[in-house]
Amino acid sequence: MSHPFAQASETSPFGSLTPDEFYARHSVSHGYEFVTNPRGLKLFTQWWTPLPPTRVLGVLAVVHGFTGESSWLVQLTSVFFAKSGFATCALDHQGHGFSDGLAHHIPDLNPVVDDCVSFFDSFRARHGPSLPAFLYAESLGGAIALYIALRQPRAWAGLVLNGAMCGISAKFKPPWPLEHLLFLVAAVIPTWRVVPTRGSIPDVSFKEDWKRKLALASPQRTVARPRAATALELLRVCRELQGRFEEVEVPLLIVHGGDDVVCDPACVEELYARAGSKDKTLRIHPGMWHQLAGEPDESVDMVFGEMKAWLVARAERAALGAGGGDARAAVEDGAQDQGPN
Repeated sequence: MSHPFAQASETSPFGSLTPDEFYARHSVSHGYEFVTNPRGLKLFTQWWTPLPPTRVLGVLAVVHGFTGESSWLVQLTSVFFAKSGFATCALDHQGHGFSDGLAHHIPDLNPVVDDCVSFFDSFRARHGPSLPAFLYAESLGGAIALYIALRQPRAWAGLVLNGAMCGISAKFKPPWPLEHLLFLVAAVIPTWRVVPTRGSIPDVSFKEDWKRKLALASPQRTVARPRAATALELLRVCRELQGRFEEVEVPLLIVHGGDDVVCDPACVEELYARAGSKDKTLRIHPGMWHQLAGEPDESVDMVFGEMKAWLVARAERAALGAGGGDARAAVEDGAQDQGPN
């Protein structure tokens, strides 16, 4: 099954179709709503569900990355998983997409994790506890998803990390001495876009030029330097997570580009080596960049086909074991460790 990215254009994820025509072509239904979080921010949430005769195998919660959103490129991946048999949901983090908040400003990641847990729990409740639930996350979303899995260790039957931010590449960090003085800048002017990186995120993330143009065509996207307090928080999150890798016990598929200069592949290799998960798989794809969906279509179909196969296998295993225990126990029984390739 091909990834829906193949039908997109430089200006629209739906190509020449309307959104409704696009969903109908891929046999999924779509819905959305705004919810208000405890901080008074309106958050945009949405979901995609496979249409009959496709059987719903499980629930999948999608977590987007920094400067991303659930409605543009990530939506194409959400549709891919929905038509593969997963009731799929996502939300825009504060300051991203259609959600309230200062653009791309996350001075504290914990409230963002709270937002995700609240919405994902409500979505899972709609579909019943019998369905196994999975997390899929990209870039910064990988850090958020790891925090969710650490907070809810028995709730998730598996986690797929795509280009996860477990550590920021030295090739992309702010130059010395700014990285070491960042706490001073963040304390004085936390929202100042003062932090230079060693390249534009889209330029070093998307190998295919037309896909990079599509990413930049989103009406909700801006290209600007990270804000001081946000940059400081991202560095803190990486350090904290690296100290907790052994606590990660959820079944785990880690997929990463070997030439990713945004999120260091060495950090996910360390996560794989130290994670307590009995079922863990690492796939480092040589020559691929940070955004795996930004690779040529044949590579995209191969990489996402592997993700689909991993999810389907664990969903079916969970269904077979549902009579004798919870979904996660069913997934762990018979799990096999797999190393990098």
